Amino acid sequence: MLDDPDDLTILQGVIGMAAAFKREVIAEGVETVAQGTLLLQMGCHLAQGYGIARPMPPEQMSAWVATWRPDAAWSAVLNPGEASRFATSGGLAQ
Repeated sequence: MLDDPDDLTILQGVIGMAAAFKREVIAEGVETVAQGTLLLQMGCHLAQGYGIARPMPPEQMSAWVATWRPDAAWSAVLNPGEASRFATSGGLAQ
C-alpha cells in the first residue's frame, strides 16, 4: 500500500465502503510504523500485525496491554481524545 497506488486505491475503497455502511475496518498484517500511520490517516484505527506485537501466549497478554504505548508517529496522527483511548486500549489492535 505504501509503494503501489493500486493497493492504496483498493484500501481507500474498502475503508470508504465500511464507513458508508457504518462498519469498522480491521487491518491485518501491519508490520511497520509507516503502514500504521497511513492507516490511521485514512481512518482505520483497528489493526493487528508484527508492527504492533508479535504472537504471545495468552498469559502474557494482560501485561502487554498494560505496558504497550503507541509509536509517537501514531499518537501524532490522533487528536488528544483518540490518543488517550488508543493507548489504553492496546493501540491499533483494540
